Amino acid sequence: MTQAADTTRIAGAGSIPRSLFVFALLYGGMTVLAGFLAAKQVRLWPTELAVEAGIFAFLVLVVLSSATAQLHGAKVANRLVMWGFLPLAVSIMLILLVLQLPADPAMWPEGLAAFQLIHATTPRIMAAGPVAYAVSLLLNIWLFSRLRGTGGSGGGVSLMIRGAIASALSQALDSVIFITLAFGGERDIVPLIIGQAIAKVVLSMVLVPFLIVGAVALAKRLDRSEG
Repeated sequence: MTQAADTTRIAGAGSIPRSLFVFALLYGGMTVLAGFLAAKQVRLWPTELAVEAGIFAFLVLVVLSSATAQLHGAKVANRLVMWGFLPLAVSIMLILLVLQLPADPAMWPEGLAAFQLIHATTPRIMAAGPVAYAVSLLLNIWLFSRLRGTGGSGGGVSLMIRGAIASALSQALDSVIFITLAFGGERDIVPLIIGQAIAKVVLSMVLVPFLIVGAVALAKRLDRSEG
């Protein structure tokens, strides 16, 4: 059998939908990126409240898991969340390994110091992530699916409303869990929790519903083009 024939067979009947494959790739990347971005706290101007920048990647996870639940069911979406632990765990182990390896003596000293400083805190942040990650995203999928009920496709306005409610509630809980585990003892976490919760709830209401609708539309287009 030729390589071309092998490729056709793998991409043909019995393979996962193209949309799910693309979502899984993006999902794995976002689980890792969220931990890196969380090292920076962003001020919510004009207030004194702040958020950890990882929320932007985390909201992408919410959108992808919700769109997957809409198209492929809650069980598939839950599997996507659980498999998301794999790239997260591997990235934590690699970071810890690289931190222990000796640096090239010719490396820029300030760059090395900055690298060590930032990445030394990243494992704690990334380790706090799985707890909040699992609780909030599984809750998001459960709420999103339960609100769908038993009738209709759950699309259109219903899709947006369900996405907003499920995302807002799950992300508020995520803020409390993640900030406490990641930054407790290092700084005053109350303003950060408040700012994080407000930002996530607001974004869940005004932005996430449209992103979910867009992700569902993109997925349908990807699957149509698969044939």
